[in-house]
Amino acid sequence: MTDKDTAFFDAIQQVPNLRSGLVDALAAQIESGDLAPGQRLPTEQAIMTQTGVSRTVVREALAALRARGLITTRQGLGAFVTNDPKPRAFSIVPNDLQSIDDVISVLELRVGLEVEAGGFAALRREEEDLRRMRARLDALDAAIERGESGAMEDAAFHRAILVATQNPYYARLFDTFGTLMMPRQWARFEAMAKAEKTRHTSRMHREHETIFAAIEAGDDKGAQKALRTHLTRSLARFAELRDTTERIGPPSVTPSGE
Repeated sequence: MTDKDTAFFDAIQQVPNLRSGLVDALAAQIESGDLAPGQRLPTEQAIMTQTGVSRTVVREALAALRARGLITTRQGLGAFVTNDPKPRAFSIVPNDLQSIDDVISVLELRVGLEVEAGGFAALRREEEDLRRMRARLDALDAAIERGESGAMEDAAFHRAILVATQNPYYARLFDTFGTLMMPRQWARFEAMAKAEKTRHTSRMHREHETIFAAIEAGDDKGAQKALRTHLTRSLARFAELRDTTERIGPPSVTPSGE
């Protein structure tokens, strides 16, 4: 093995979250130029041996890099850095969220995005925006009454706030999240005691109504404060979970809010 190969493996052998860690390490080396355009990557077996991850993890990581346009594969020859390895359009996909730290990172991004957008929405919203937000909140309440998580309806309400900024780029960025970053979807309502579920849904309802009221009143500072409170409470809940679990998924994680 060459010194260059050794340096390559030194950078990826400490994989924090399996697939996502491997993808991040490989992408960083490609985007920094440490892995040059046209350079062949180590074999799957070599990566497995040096990192200790499974072949499935390696293949998923390589597939993610291909989707980003960072590598190509050649039949019988292996994987190579593309000749123009520029990052493709930003997106967040389910496999990006492999740990609570990943979820927290994207929630922090949402705070930065939505708090400022809430202020713009309060100043710029039109009557149609208010009708849209009201309809989304009513749909969310109906979903909860049916015993559903309401993740899609929750996402639609938050997106309606961004639309109300009259700046289309806010909604376009939010669309990269889909419902992935609606922690409501991670909450296992069926596992909650009735009293806990009631407290949870009541609190979420109050927080949403506070956000809507501030935007309706044209109170930009109030809207920002309400959104910050709403989102940072989710951050705090996930931070608590981080101490007790290593991986996240709908079957095992039960945060109570979004």
